[in-house]
Amino acid sequence: MQVDEPVRLPRLSRAAVCGGTHGNELSGVYLVREMLKPENRKEDGGPASLLMLLSNPRAVQQCTRYVDTDLNRCFTHATLNGPASEGAPYEIFRARELNNLLGPKGSRAAVDLICDLHNTTANMGLCFIAYSDCDWVCLHIFRHLQKQMPDTPMRFIHFDVSTKESYSLDSIGKHGFAMEIGPQPHGCIKSNIYTAMREGVQHMRDWVSCFNSGPFSCLVSLYSGFKTSKCFLSQDRDFCLLRPGEPLFQTFSGETVKYQGAEALYAFFINECAYYKKGIALSLARKRRVSVPSIRVQTDEEERASEQSFASEEEE
Repeated sequence: MQVDEPVRLPRLSRAAVCGGTHGNELSGVYLVREMLKPENRKEDGGPASLLMLLSNPRAVQQCTRYVDTDLNRCFTHATLNGPASEGAPYEIFRARELNNLLGPKGSRAAVDLICDLHNTTANMGLCFIAYSDCDWVCLHIFRHLQKQMPDTPMRFIHFDVSTKESYSLDSIGKHGFAMEIGPQPHGCIKSNIYTAMREGVQHMRDWVSCFNSGPFSCLVSLYSGFKTSKCFLSQDRDFCLLRPGEPLFQTFSGETVKYQGAEALYAFFINECAYYKKGIALSLARKRRVSVPSIRVQTDEEERASEQSFASEEEE
C-alpha cells in the first residue's frame, strides 16, 4: 500500500547504543568499547547526541550473562517503579540507573532511540526484536539495513507485549529494538558476526542522519512470536516453516518427536544456549507482511504541538 501523505514524526535527536546487557554476548561489548575510543568519537553522522554504554558492567567483567538476575527482564513498569529492598538483585538497581539515564520509560524525557546489541547461539542471522509492529522508525531502519546488507539474512521479530509489560532495555526509549546476531557461542567473538553488527550499527546511524531528507516508504515481513516449546533437542533450522507432522525433536534415545501443532509456524531461537535453564528449545511465530507508510521529520511547529499533546497524556 502506497501512502500519499507521509507520517510526520519527531526528530531523532538523542539515541543510545548499548552493549553488554548480557555480559557474555561479546560482539556488542567489543563494539561499544571500540566506539568509545576517542579516535572513533568524531562527528560522523547520526543523531545529534549519541550515548554509547555498557549496560551491565559487572556481568561484562565476569563474562557471564548476568550477576544475580537477567537484566533484560528488569524493565517492566512494575520492576522499575516498585519497592526494592536493600538486598535486591544487582540488576534491579542497575535497571533503575539505566532508566534514570535513558528514560524515564514512557516519558517525554526518554531518549528517542535505543539499539541494544545482543548475540545468540542460534542460527538466526541478524534480527531486529521489537514490541511494536507499527513503530515506523524501527521498521524503516530495518528495511534500510536489508538494502545496505543484502548478503546478510535479516528478519524482524515482533513480540506483542504492552508498554507497561515490555521487559527489555530497548523499551525505555521512545523507539527501540534489540539487534540480535548469531550464531556465536557466548563468551567468545567471531569476526563475521562482529563485522555484521558493526555495519548494522553504522547503517542505523546513517539512516538517522538522513531522516530529515525523507520521505521513506517500504514493505516489511514480520515474524510475530507467540509461544515457546519446552523440550531438549531440536534442529538448527531457524526461520524454516515447520508443518504439522514434521520431525521436530530427537530424544537422547534416538526417538523422533513430530510437531503436533494445528498450524504451520516458523521456528526461531533454536537451541539458544541461554534458554536451556528455562527448558526452552525454540520459539514459534507466524509470518506476515506489514506495509510501512512514508515518514518525514516534523516541522518545529508540529513538534511543539506533539510535545504539548504528550504532556497532556502524561497528566491524565
